[in-house]
Amino acid sequence: MSKNKTEGGLRILVVEDEESFVDALRVGLAREGFEVSVARDGQEAIDVFQSRPFDIVLLDLMLPKVSGLDVCRTIRLSSAVPIIIVSAKGEEVDMVLMLEIGADDYVTKPYRLRELVARIRAVLRRHETATAPLPSESVVEHGPLRLDVDARRCFLNGKEIKLRKKEFALMLLLLENPGRVLTRDVLIDRVWGSDYVGDTKTLDVHIKRLRTLIEDDPKNPAHITTIRGVGYRLESVTASDE
Repeated sequence: MSKNKTEGGLRILVVEDEESFVDALRVGLAREGFEVSVARDGQEAIDVFQSRPFDIVLLDLMLPKVSGLDVCRTIRLSSAVPIIIVSAKGEEVDMVLMLEIGADDYVTKPYRLRELVARIRAVLRRHETATAPLPSESVVEHGPLRLDVDARRCFLNGKEIKLRKKEFALMLLLLENPGRVLTRDVLIDRVWGSDYVGDTKTLDVHIKRLRTLIEDDPKNPAHITTIRGVGYRLESVTASDE
């Protein structure tokens, strides 16, 4: 029965050096229909990932040889595959750093397999939605900001700035609603999906990152302002304001 479920299943790379977790994940994820490959250190993870395609990566943070953060950075140089970081740490600084280097979600140890599988499937659904063609005009502009939706490129005063997929989706939503307050719930629902179960601070991390890219003074933003207790708003500014 397990064999039949895994045939043609989604390919997951589990990067984990604790054998107790490896054994449980291999069996449990296979039962859920995943084709599981395992790497037990950071260098092996990079080598295995580069040797064949995967649909998602479950990446432990503390690894021998190469750290999980460096593995994540390396994967992001060539791939947008969903990455879920697994960490025994729970400090906010870890979450911020993981999201800034391109992780899609994170889970802290110890975890229940059912919760982990739910997070994996939620990230996969969001990834599928994010990589689908965006139902929008081909070019969206507001003041000095311009998005080429088809090419997924962003420009500020004619200069291109590099945005990750979630940053692009968030910027697009803001540009489509200039001067309008978008609540945190709306932003999370539209960008991360209604089934998102992660920490809501994820949104704040992405807004902070966007501000570092488009604001003259990120600590005193003129473009993306915070409406305390509600959400965020893209202010009505013009290119001459720069």
